[in-house]
Amino acid sequence: MSQDDKAAALPLAGLKVVEFTHMVMGPTVGMVLGDLGADVVKVEPVGGDNTRRLLGSGAGYFPMYGRNKRSLSVDLKSPEGKQVALDLIDKADVLIENFRPGAMDALGFGEEAVKARNPGLIYCSAKGFLSGPYEHRAALDEVAQMMGGLAYMTGPPGRPLRAGASVIDVIGGLFGVIGVLAALIQRGTLGRGQTVKSALFENCVFLVGQHMAQYVVTGTAARPMPVRISAWAVYDQFQTKDEQTVFAGVVTDGQWAGFCKAFGLDDFAADETLARNNGRVQARDRIIPRVQELFRTFTKAELLARLEEIGLPFAPINRPEDLFDDAHLAASGGLLDLHLPDDQRLIRLPALPVEIDGHRPALQHDLAKPGQHTTDVLSELGYDRSRIADLLARGLVVQAEG
Repeated sequence: MSQDDKAAALPLAGLKVVEFTHMVMGPTVGMVLGDLGADVVKVEPVGGDNTRRLLGSGAGYFPMYGRNKRSLSVDLKSPEGKQVALDLIDKADVLIENFRPGAMDALGFGEEAVKARNPGLIYCSAKGFLSGPYEHRAALDEVAQMMGGLAYMTGPPGRPLRAGASVIDVIGGLFGVIGVLAALIQRGTLGRGQTVKSALFENCVFLVGQHMAQYVVTGTAARPMPVRISAWAVYDQFQTKDEQTVFAGVVTDGQWAGFCKAFGLDDFAADETLARNNGRVQARDRIIPRVQELFRTFTKAELLARLEEIGLPFAPINRPEDLFDDAHLAASGGLLDLHLPDDQRLIRLPALPVEIDGHRPALQHDLAKPGQHTTDVLSELGYDRSRIADLLARGLVVQAEG
């Protein structure tokens, strides 16, 4: 099957998406739709999205969430540039934006204005908060984690700690995708598009919902994860003989029996008070020191091999950079080959974590230079060569070289 045939076979092939986004949450919506086959056009200002130039922890935002998109670089503050964007929106199925409240209205691309032109449009806004008293506040991933209880649950008592990745931004993007797909399905019966709104704060609250439910069920507030009472007795990190760390868990009664047999823990196996999970949790102070002592007799490699052999949940403690060499990711198409737009260095980054009919969604469009597809997009909108040349000459649109 050719690359074109593979693209045509993707679930969202033929769907037209226009993206006005920056940072992480909005770009995540576009990336996922693009990975699934949609034609995503990222509208960038002249000079490109500032996300491309972030340093430190932000240096990975554009490479990770910018793939499978075409880039149109246009001056949206000019009448001609605004018309280009409106022409693009008129032919789109989905519009994605994640700018501060009111920004799209100020540009002339607010929800009411563009849906009056294109009633079938799905208008997806990725924001800090859903409708309510907080909706006009600015928010970031970290703000949501602090407000939504996740930072409290992640850090030790008295030391709230944000999660080690932009989980709220990314999950906010995923909820946006869910809403877009639902609205597209319903467009067939309603005969019109809808507005989809996803937000940082509410999706963070959704994530800690299990801890809220725990309080309701038990009457006791959930403790931060580093000091929680685990639901299982063996569910922890352990040191090995070669001073490495391995996580291991025993989460069913059947796993407990197999664990005891494999590691020669005959006395534990014969103890009826440990045969059921809750009994083991109550005896955790007796079990854990024994397991710690046992695991210290194995090297990391030996312990991992033994745990895999008996079918227990286990994990080495990897760093993000270790994943480039992960055998499973390498063999399963879990990493995609991309090229950085500036210097064309080859990089490998995670693919969409789903399989459809046994296949992982692949790369359709490499990371684009700002404006790399400007003339192609304008031609598809019906602009003739002279009109495109005039816009380019006046700096109202930009076509990247190469």
